[in-house]
Amino acid sequence: MNLPSLITWARVVAIPVFILCYFFPTPHKHLVLSILFMVAAATDWLDGYLARKWNQTSSFGAFLDPVADKLLVAVALIAIVDNDPHKWYLTLSVMIIISREITISALREWMASMGERGVVAVSWIGKWKTAFQMASITFLLYGKKLFGIPLYEVGLIFMIIATVLTLWSMVQYLYSTWKVLSIKENL
Repeated sequence: MNLPSLITWARVVAIPVFILCYFFPTPHKHLVLSILFMVAAATDWLDGYLARKWNQTSSFGAFLDPVADKLLVAVALIAIVDNDPHKWYLTLSVMIIISREITISALREWMASMGERGVVAVSWIGKWKTAFQMASITFLLYGKKLFGIPLYEVGLIFMIIATVLTLWSMVQYLYSTWKVLSIKENL
C-alpha cells in the first residue's frame, strides 16, 4: 500500500472518530470537529496530488477516494443539521447536496460501465462547489466568531453558494450524459 492510499484510509478512519467526537460532550467539541474536518478535507486534495505526482494511482484508490470524501461530507452535514435543525434552508441544502452526490456517483458508475467515464469528469464548477462546501462545513461546525468574523453566518452563506453550484454542476453532468446517450441511441 502506498502513501496516497494510506492517506485516503486515514480519511475513512476519521469518520468514526468524527462521530465519536460529535456525540462526546467536551467544552471544545466544535473546535475539534472543525479542525478534524478541515484536516480530512485537506487530505482529500493531498492524496490525489501525491498519487498523480508519484504515479501511484490505482483503481482501488480511484474507488476509495470519492467514497471516503462523500461519507465524510454526509456525516458532517448530518451533524450540522442535527446541531441546528431549525433553519429550513440549511436542511434543504443538506438534502440537495447529499442527493446530488448519490446521483452523480451512480451516474459516474453507469457511464464508466459504458466506457464514457470522461463525460462526468470533475469540472471547474464541481471544484468550486467542493471548495465552498468544505469551507462552509468547517465554519458551520465551528459555529462561533473568530477574530470578530461570524463564521457561522459566513458558513450559511457559503452553504447557499455551494448548494447553487451543486445544482448547477448536477444539471451540467446530466445534460452531458443526455447528449452522449442521445447520440448512442441514434446510431
